[in-house]
Amino acid sequence: MGLARQFLIAAALLGAFGAQPASARPLASHRAVYDLVLDKASDKSGITGLSGRMVYEFSGSPCEGYTTNFRYVTRINTDDVSRLTDQQTSTFEDGGGKTFDFVTKSFVDEALDKEVKGTATREPNGTTVRLTKPREADLGLQGAWFPTGHLVELLHKAESGGHFYEANLFDGSDDADRVMTTSVVIGKRREAKPDDPEYAALGSLKDDPYWPVTIAYFDTSGEKGSGMLPTYTISLKLHDNGVTRDLLMDYGDFSVKGRLVNLALFDPHKDKCRR
Repeated sequence: MGLARQFLIAAALLGAFGAQPASARPLASHRAVYDLVLDKASDKSGITGLSGRMVYEFSGSPCEGYTTNFRYVTRINTDDVSRLTDQQTSTFEDGGGKTFDFVTKSFVDEALDKEVKGTATREPNGTTVRLTKPREADLGLQGAWFPTGHLVELLHKAESGGHFYEANLFDGSDDADRVMTTSVVIGKRREAKPDDPEYAALGSLKDDPYWPVTIAYFDTSGEKGSGMLPTYTISLKLHDNGVTRDLLMDYGDFSVKGRLVNLALFDPHKDKCRR
């Protein structure tokens, strides 16, 4: 179902090629934990219940590059079966946004179902991908941001007062064989309120403003292109240090809510570039 694909952006939604927007704080190294619940599901989906947890760790700097470790565990119920899915993803994106290493292991009921591993490189005329798992292959794709660069660009647009733009993204998800086109809508900057369900979990960020953001993802590749309808959309609240929360992931036939329940900010001095 690709349930976890989207948080590779919410989780690494991170201008030019990894440079920090001048008016924004550096991206925060942090660990965020989200509780997942089913928002809604159509009869077509067959889903009667869904619950789970998502854990995302991000660290790095423009000098050192950016590392993410992400785990997305869900229990999905239908009328006939209950299934446990567990996606574990690790990525590294160099500080200049030139290369992107990724490995994703997907488990179903604790058995390894799929592993995807490779390296993507931004070239003058597009994106090249060298896969080592599940098969060895060299792919030539259209030019695209990698996840951290995509987030930095989003923050740059938000800080500059932008409200809508489009950008291509390669995040290594699914079979790592395609680029997604994203349409991004950025709302007006807002302040968190004490009655916000995530207010307590925000800690030192509870007084920081955020932007409401909605991103639609379109698969325009080959015969599987989805045309005018997005493959999925995600709505979230984005803080200017890259922390995301209050997630709503909509896959058409069903949607999932992700609520921030724990946030740990790491030592910011570890992220400074050495001089």
